[in-house]
Amino acid sequence: MDVLIQVFLVCILAYLAYIDLKSFRLPDAITIPLLLSGIAFNSFTNMAFVKPIAAIGGALLGYFFLWALNFLYRCIKKRNGIGMGDAKLLAALGAWFGWLAIPQILFIASVFGLIGGIVWLAWNRQSHHQPFPFGPFLAIAGIIQLLWPQILQLLLQIQPT
Repeated sequence: MDVLIQVFLVCILAYLAYIDLKSFRLPDAITIPLLLSGIAFNSFTNMAFVKPIAAIGGALLGYFFLWALNFLYRCIKKRNGIGMGDAKLLAALGAWFGWLAIPQILFIASVFGLIGGIVWLAWNRQSHHQPFPFGPFLAIAGIIQLLWPQILQLLLQIQPT
């Protein structure tokens, strides 16, 4: 059953990444059920990834972190800097993996997003003022969190000499 959950999440996240790449949208019809299913999975199954309170906290932290970041950006630049679909996707990832996973997911998504953004802008011959989708990088980070949750600790582990 654990493998079925992993396949389900990978497929949904890959589909959301594809949609965002093509349309710059992350539909509520997918992100909200993903969020609710994460809370339900962690609340009502014996295969939960995290405790229910961590799932709810993850959903709240995921959404409000990107909401606050966009709020600050909007105050400075007078326009949105990140879509609320991204906030809902991060909330869904928080619902599945808990609030402690949010910093790791954001870090991985940001690193991949920085590299991907440079490639995207160069490939499409756009300036840095042009938008590019962040959802695919959140989805990649979510898949990494699902399949290799300790990867960041392993990569950042400092070996004594």
